[in-house]
Amino acid sequence: MARHFTGEDVRAAYERIHTRVRRTPLEDSIYLGDDDHKYRFKFESQQLGRSFKIRGALNTMSQLTPAQVSRGVGTVSTGNHAVAVAYAAKELGIENCVVIVPYGIARSKLDRIRYYGARIMTMGSNYDEALTLGLNYIDRNELFYVDPGQYDPRVYAGQGTIGYEIALQHPRVDTIVVPVGSGGLITGVAVGARAIKPEMRIVGVQTAACPSMYQSLKDRVCYTTYPVSGETICDAVVGGAGRIAYEMLPNLVDQWVIVEESEIRSALRFMVEREQTVIEGGSAMVVAAVREYPELVGGNNVALIITGGNVDGRMLAKVLNEPGEHEVD
Repeated sequence: MARHFTGEDVRAAYERIHTRVRRTPLEDSIYLGDDDHKYRFKFESQQLGRSFKIRGALNTMSQLTPAQVSRGVGTVSTGNHAVAVAYAAKELGIENCVVIVPYGIARSKLDRIRYYGARIMTMGSNYDEALTLGLNYIDRNELFYVDPGQYDPRVYAGQGTIGYEIALQHPRVDTIVVPVGSGGLITGVAVGARAIKPEMRIVGVQTAACPSMYQSLKDRVCYTTYPVSGETICDAVVGGAGRIAYEMLPNLVDQWVIVEESEIRSALRFMVEREQTVIEGGSAMVVAAVREYPELVGGNNVALIITGGNVDGRMLAKVLNEPGEHEVD
């Protein structure tokens, strides 16, 4: 069993990092909801590095020993975690920072990684291949591996500061809807939010293209690698389930919602055309959930976590120009 974490760990993480990260806005949606159901966007897309990942990276890397700092850090990521590790390394004065990514990562993410001074290495055609090759490289070079959300409870506690922050920002929020990849974010958010509001409902959303955590819990097998079915714009939330998340989530999630690719793409267009906000495909999953399955999401005062804003321009242009329904004034 992996080492778990508690609400006290999230509180400690919040105290440790809150002066180094942005307290991102929790803004009302103009077009979602009605008199009885209010939806608010938690815009982690406006966070440093344009992603929530900086919270976990900073919480972990700020606790490294001098020897670990001297040797340097490395990680494997499809982009956002890599950006966060690069930023945190720069912020904390860690000179040797290596990030390993699979082929095909959005240029916007690669540009941010380089901007913050990290060295990029490309390995593998997908995340699972990159992880296998990258871990071997990191181990051989004696770098500290900054876990993106599999086994390190410090990462989970850092991500959990989002749930903690939502509960502080708006005490009336009764439900938090979270996009799910490996499960680190939703696990942290549930623990963090319930440290302040024990009755908080937690809803997890996964793409039908890669429902690794949902299927892991259903089959009672932790699928640490998982195939991607078909084309998806949710590159930030594909891959296998995290071990700590798999062990803790059965007691933390109130409802699961699986959304189809067409629903996610429609939600992304809705956010750009109506809410006037550019977000990542993975973030659009939670918008798709409340647009298509409001009865499953439930809640009267609902927070939707918008996890990132590092968008590939070519992907966005393609989605916006696709035939189908478009929002008009």
